[in-house]
Amino acid sequence: MTTSTKTRTRFAPSPTGFIHLGNIRSALYPWAFARSTGGDFILRIEDTDVERSTQAAVDVILESMAWLGLDHDEGPFYQMQRMDRYKEVLAQMQQQDLAYPCYMSVEALDALREKQMAAKQKPRYDGTWRPEPGKALPPVPEGVKPVLRFRNPQTGVVAWDDKVKGRVEVSNEELDDLVIARPDGTPTYNFCVVVDDIDMSITHVIRGDDHVNNTPRQINIFRALDKEPPVYAHLPTVLNEQGEKMSKRNGAKPVTQFREEGFLPDAMVNYLARLGWSHGDDEIFSRAQFLEWFNLDHLGRSAAQFDEAKLRWVNAQHLKAMGDDALAPLVAEQLAKRGIVADERLVAICGLFKDRCDTTVALANWAAAFYADITPSEADRAQHISDAVRPAIVSLAAKLASVAWDKTSIASAIKEVLAEHGLKMPALAMPVRVLVMGTPQTPSLDAVLATFSREKVIERLKTA
Repeated sequence: MTTSTKTRTRFAPSPTGFIHLGNIRSALYPWAFARSTGGDFILRIEDTDVERSTQAAVDVILESMAWLGLDHDEGPFYQMQRMDRYKEVLAQMQQQDLAYPCYMSVEALDALREKQMAAKQKPRYDGTWRPEPGKALPPVPEGVKPVLRFRNPQTGVVAWDDKVKGRVEVSNEELDDLVIARPDGTPTYNFCVVVDDIDMSITHVIRGDDHVNNTPRQINIFRALDKEPPVYAHLPTVLNEQGEKMSKRNGAKPVTQFREEGFLPDAMVNYLARLGWSHGDDEIFSRAQFLEWFNLDHLGRSAAQFDEAKLRWVNAQHLKAMGDDALAPLVAEQLAKRGIVADERLVAICGLFKDRCDTTVALANWAAAFYADITPSEADRAQHISDAVRPAIVSLAAKLASVAWDKTSIASAIKEVLAEHGLKMPALAMPVRVLVMGTPQTPSLDAVLATFSREKVIERLKTA
């Protein structure tokens, strides 16, 4: 853990459930800022909620970040492994009169809050156990373990220039003395975060705006420890498609599910980047362009709403732009889940069909027809395969048995059959597509047939 003048950002998730898109956006921006400024990106796992934290949730965080290419330079650091360091700072704060033991019971605190609320006052700790010159403290109750409270300044304001929200000022009179250690000595969240950010030399904290209320308390602890707080940027909430805060309870999907559904990591980065940041009107951009353009000055102030249709459109644009060689292994993975082993033809298949697809799953649906049996629907057979066209299909099968197996020769054979039977292209092409691919709509028929084996095409034509 080094002190540095260069940019140092962090992502500090709690492993208390699966990570969704709203969470991962809070990793994307600090990662992008570190990468765009030549800085360091630190991963910290805030696992002090022992009852709810799980290794499975940690694994999903790491897996999601690896899939999206959000590589970290240091970590993961685990807060539970840093307890000795926190206790060292707690002891130091007590020695310096920055913190004090408070013996007020939970029952007494609840009674105090009820009294304050009845008097239309903001519920807050009243400083009963805060030592002051000339103040007599109550007698220490027997057998009660105290909490440790931070001696918050009682006058003035705590202020910061937020890179999203602008100038934020909070009166210290609004803040009570924060509990920084529980009766069993374990430190609390707001305290641990400050010690971590100091030890890890964090220069910029880019996080969700659900942390705004924590920020003045954290800044006061920084200053009490004689450290300058980092630059803050509090990101607006990501809403789901119903306009509610995206959360596990509201049906948000794990990030890894988008991988299973055939989305591309670069497309996800592109889409997520636009959920709260913009570069003019640019909608589609590469990862390299994003890092070149990214800064904190163009973060949006209003909540962004997730839109799966828009995500699919962005993914489709990235699919189209992706090289067939790079796409084929991803489609092969999708086919493997169906028990289908692809071959070297898959590269050409991707080239033929990618313009029609918005995910690698959709592309695998097309590719499957080249490797597995197909069964045209009865409706398609009834609509397209009539007694009038069957003789032409028989003629085409005969011609295809002997022509050179390439697109040009297949196109010539189709034209000859059309001429012999006095048909227009759709009258023959539609039934051939239904028989060979299982659907009347495909790319250029000669290109599709050339990608199949001759034997498979003839075998399927004979089912007319």
